Amino acid sequence: MNWQQLISNKRFGLEEIHEMRKDDRSEFQRDFDRLIFSAAFRRLQNKTQVFPLPGSIFVHNRLTHSLEVSCVGRSLGDSISNRLLSKHPELVATHVSEIGAIVSAACLAHDLGNPPFGHSGEKAISTYFSEGKGLALKGQLSPMEWEDLTHFEGNANAFRLLTHQFLGRRKGGFVMTYSTLASIVKYPYPSILAGKKSKFGYFVSEMDDYLKIAEELGIKRLSTEGEVPLYARHPLVFLVEAADDICYQMMDIEDAYKLKLLTPRETKELYQLFLSEKQKARVDEVFRLVSDENEQIAYLRATVIGILVKECTKVFMENENSILKGTFEGALIKHINAPLNEAYKRCTQVAVEKIYRSRDVLDIELAGFHVISTLLELMIDAVQSPDKAYSELLINRVSSQYDIKAPTLYGKIQAVLDYISGMTDVYALDLYRKIKGNSLPAV
Repeated sequence: MNWQQLISNKRFGLEEIHEMRKDDRSEFQRDFDRLIFSAAFRRLQNKTQVFPLPGSIFVHNRLTHSLEVSCVGRSLGDSISNRLLSKHPELVATHVSEIGAIVSAACLAHDLGNPPFGHSGEKAISTYFSEGKGLALKGQLSPMEWEDLTHFEGNANAFRLLTHQFLGRRKGGFVMTYSTLASIVKYPYPSILAGKKSKFGYFVSEMDDYLKIAEELGIKRLSTEGEVPLYARHPLVFLVEAADDICYQMMDIEDAYKLKLLTPRETKELYQLFLSEKQKARVDEVFRLVSDENEQIAYLRATVIGILVKECTKVFMENENSILKGTFEGALIKHINAPLNEAYKRCTQVAVEKIYRSRDVLDIELAGFHVISTLLELMIDAVQSPDKAYSELLINRVSSQYDIKAPTLYGKIQAVLDYISGMTDVYALDLYRKIKGNSLPAV
């Protein structure tokens, strides 16, 4: 792969149109702005990241997480572009200088496809088809369609949201640039190739869209299994992934401290695992000036993020050739130097033991699982039997932008998933209560 081709400002869905711009924003900055002002992005403010929402203590939701990932992604992207331009002066006339803007926009978009209630929402959708009443539909769908449903993936759903032509929209969904779209596809293959990891980058309905983007950008095709291609990652995916890895781990630790799942001492000790003796001495100097414990922990967290950004930049540049060849394996964070790697693993271990298995987190996952499963069951029954009186009531509640009356069963199910995965936590819960008769509109 080569940088000149990989970084393209061509817009998906507007390939034949060349608009005259009247301001100084680049096309990639326009991607960022379109996402910030979109309804899909605003809805992230009421979607669970890890901890229940709302609470007396403000913790991260999908929106604040995405904004922070975007900031870290911009730092990573700017560092990489500066080093690439220094290493390859011939790239000065290309869009390589815009890598920070591309990664920043892609980071904003990376969670757009996630359903309500965190990862339990994804699990609820998958298990409805693999274990629940949706299992009865298996014989009516193709193998690839069935894999899409039983391994529902928020990453693939984000790609669908950004490229799919929903009813009433301009061709090409958000009409994003090719490079921004490619940068969010962490798993550049369809569900049929997901294997035991159950991770994939696009649904069968968007496979042609991804192939078009991959061919345009010169993304390396690694192999073809039957008629299904397996591509290497676009190099900028590694930066989006690194920004996400850095943020969710470091910010979850700080949130756990605020919720008293970790003591101040435990929190500081975890962050200090990343520091050299010289860095620890610097921290001690700051702590003598800043006595507030919250500020001390915030300073430690910021310091660690800076260290990890620097280290991931180093890993990327050291492996530039293998990344461009499509042979580099694993996340950048897994290739950082040994002491930092051990510190990161320790944080992951503590997060699993004390955060992700905490009662509050499990309670929201249990509730979310039940809400999503119930809404799925009722809506899929409705689109299969639209002439029933109750079905008609449910369908009339769905926005006209969703193709509930699609000609195929798979299309109808996807419309239901588009509708449900776009809900906020509060909207999904409110709809569930009204459908169950536990809540009525105010009179």
